Amino acid sequence: MNQSIARRFKMSQTLCLLAAAVVIALGTASRAADSVSPPPPQPAYATALPKPAAPDNPLSVFDGKLVFDVQERVRVEERDNNFDLNSGANAATDDLFVLNRFRLGMLARPLDFITVYGQGQDARELAARRQSVPFVLGAEGDDPFDLRQGWVEFGNLKKFPLSLRAGRQELLYGDERLVGNFEWNNFARTFDAVKLHYENPDARLWVDGFAGHVVTIEGRGTSPNVGFITDDANWNDTLAGLYASTTLLPVQTTDVYVFYRQKPSSDPLYMDNLGNPARPYDIAQEIFTMGFRIKSTPGKLSGFDYEAEGAYQVGRSSGQFGAVLPGGPQMLEHSAFAGHVGAGYTWEKWDWKPRLGVEYNIASGDSDPNDNTDQSFLNLFPTNHKFYGYMDFFAWKNVHNPALSLKLTPYQDPKAAWRAFTVQLDGHAFWLYTNDDAWYRANALTRVRPLNAAARNADSFVGEEIDLTLAYSPWKFLKLQAGYSHFFAGDYVRQTGNASDANFGYLQATISF
Repeated sequence: MNQSIARRFKMSQTLCLLAAAVVIALGTASRAADSVSPPPPQPAYATALPKPAAPDNPLSVFDGKLVFDVQERVRVEERDNNFDLNSGANAATDDLFVLNRFRLGMLARPLDFITVYGQGQDARELAARRQSVPFVLGAEGDDPFDLRQGWVEFGNLKKFPLSLRAGRQELLYGDERLVGNFEWNNFARTFDAVKLHYENPDARLWVDGFAGHVVTIEGRGTSPNVGFITDDANWNDTLAGLYASTTLLPVQTTDVYVFYRQKPSSDPLYMDNLGNPARPYDIAQEIFTMGFRIKSTPGKLSGFDYEAEGAYQVGRSSGQFGAVLPGGPQMLEHSAFAGHVGAGYTWEKWDWKPRLGVEYNIASGDSDPNDNTDQSFLNLFPTNHKFYGYMDFFAWKNVHNPALSLKLTPYQDPKAAWRAFTVQLDGHAFWLYTNDDAWYRANALTRVRPLNAAARNADSFVGEEIDLTLAYSPWKFLKLQAGYSHFFAGDYVRQTGNASDANFGYLQATISF
């Protein structure tokens, strides 16, 4: 067996080190006499309801008929070799910068069957060397105070099982692997949409039917996004779907869904004045995505937990080269799939409540770019940052990704579960599903390396990543978070160009009322 094949089948060094850390942590943890009981699980349908005003909320007046909300988030990031994997060059993306986001919202309930909500947002990237054009070279960019949400909802689910929400709103389903609000990003994501919601508490079932258009960030030219320019929905990018969720089986939540996305072009195009482009909203496509998701109910399995999700796509897409073909995209037949499985165990009666988790993610890639079929899974509108490594090197697209995680809770207030200090260590290993397709970043479109002869002939092992995350909430309104990540370059990286390891660190504080 040659060295390349041997490397494919040996356990990665990162996952081995993580497993050793698990053994040490579990071996030294002592059993606690008492433990904080987890909160009772919410029924599936409850997650779709508007959150009621907290009784102690100082921003709630008129018995909750008028509620204000405020959020201020500041994050300092430092990234090194995250884009060029070249420690010999000091690129504009090797930098320390500040991301600031402020939100102000107001919810009004003039009648028991009418709810109105509006929210503004101001997002800025400060002290960065790269230009502040949104999405170019991974920039968060600037989006001065703008309308993030503005919707009206008709219905009272306590009296009638249907409600209708129309306007600018978040859409997020399941774990957000396909449709989410992308909260990690400074802009986040909303849609101009109409959503019909049905729920049946007796059947422990809720169903959403929706249609909408993603709101795109202004600033698409060669200058930063400045001034008070309202972000608009892209009416040439339509997302519609049906999503059903039930807890009829008391040990788990069971979801089934179908999404339809229709996008006739690969635009919009963002570009800085150095000519660096970005197309953050994916290629031209007309795709149906059908799938399911199951997730165990917390506290039902004596410390064990599990989850799984699978999706299959059919339709048409412009394939690997749709964004660069002259004269518009050439549509190909599309057939692709993606899957996720995960399981874990929490030692609930031990000090620090250690949880050990294991998971595997897979998504198809296009094994033959010269045929008439595109097999590269299209990731729709996900929140990928949560799943495939915090350095955002990968998406749910053309990937094999086994992972291990260890989470510890050194402190949790027995009277206020939100007041807790947690430590989490994640380890990922990455292979390409096929070398005939590219290595894609978390936006599922940008290529880390060009797809050339060297890439097609390289080993498929891309590398490993470790993520260490610390989180603490000293007060209910304040959340503190810090993280460090390191990427170990693998054979694919070494055989296709610069192959330096990469680092990422951040400090974040979020104040919410």
